[in-house]
Amino acid sequence: MVTISQSIPSDVPTTSEVKAAIPAHCFERKLAKSLPYALFSTVLTVALGVVALMFIPLTWAWTPAWLAYAYINGTVAVGVWVVAHECGHRAFAPTIKVQDVVGYTLHSLLLVPYFSWQRSHAIHHAKTNHLTEGETHVPKRIKTSGGNRALSARRRFGATIHGAFTVVSRLSVGWVLYLIVGATGGPKRGITNHFWPSRPFSQALFPDRWKRKVKVSSVGVLVTLSGLLVWAIAGSPWQVLAVYGGPYVVVNAWLVLYTWLQHTDADIPHYDEDEWSFVRGAFCSVDRPYGPIVDFLHHRIGTTHVAHHLDAKIPHYHAAEATAAIKAAFPDLYRFNPTPIRRALWNVAKTCHVVAPTRNGWQFTTGEDESKSSLQHAA
Repeated sequence: MVTISQSIPSDVPTTSEVKAAIPAHCFERKLAKSLPYALFSTVLTVALGVVALMFIPLTWAWTPAWLAYAYINGTVAVGVWVVAHECGHRAFAPTIKVQDVVGYTLHSLLLVPYFSWQRSHAIHHAKTNHLTEGETHVPKRIKTSGGNRALSARRRFGATIHGAFTVVSRLSVGWVLYLIVGATGGPKRGITNHFWPSRPFSQALFPDRWKRKVKVSSVGVLVTLSGLLVWAIAGSPWQVLAVYGGPYVVVNAWLVLYTWLQHTDADIPHYDEDEWSFVRGAFCSVDRPYGPIVDFLHHRIGTTHVAHHLDAKIPHYHAAEATAAIKAAFPDLYRFNPTPIRRALWNVAKTCHVVAPTRNGWQFTTGEDESKSSLQHAA
């Protein structure tokens, strides 16, 4: 097992060799086994909302209680999101139609456009840590306009203020901005929109055969928004914001946190077209210690993410066993970073914005080495 500071060797196994190292039963998907997890997460989320509505007064004096509720139920609701995400990967059941019904319903309730995100997330998996064709949290290259702006902002405001702004902005509105304008997406596809697959947005993310699915996804989100509007009129807007809005923001923060930290750290490389391969990119994923409670509620999405990227059809209830097999078979490739999550998030936010070319792909840089080199050269 390698630590985060070690580099990936140039020789990587084939996808067939990786699959052969994982026990065959880890790929078995059973509706009877998957459905209880979906019901558990959904029922617990709804139950917490009902309890909060019944027992927490909707007054400013009870704001701390509502904030605590938002954090707790938002954390629980991520389990619902993970189940729907598995449906999109075809890891929930053998039947596609069943998976799409479950995934579409659950994701729509969380204001996630199911088919649209299924498509963009599939590209994220297909092109993990690809410098130009990757999808979500793709870093900027040094000596480009975007890279120069990022390094300039970091120098102007300082690493601490810039890092704090990065954390707050990404965790609060990062997910919504990704859905609306493709924020942090790769440069190849331009400004994309998960609700409208046509102009004025780039159409590169959604080929013609996906456009109908994107619109169907938007209908699901609109139905949920309509239901929330009816609730706000029948009850009150504050009630909707407290019971639904608070947890919704927390769910989105968790999604960004997972995706960001699973593919980003000071020594995790990105690769251009000549260096990249599917397996090499997948092994750039990193497992992290989220703790037993979060692991249980989120169906191990953070601690078995390397296995998930090597084969996304592995159901979460087989992912721990698959991870152990991958560790044993490829100890020099498997990545696990034991840094506590809050510290890891802070380190990444302060330093991981721009990449520069090295012998091991494109690595993150703060630009300080480049500046020193330029000064020495000038002297």
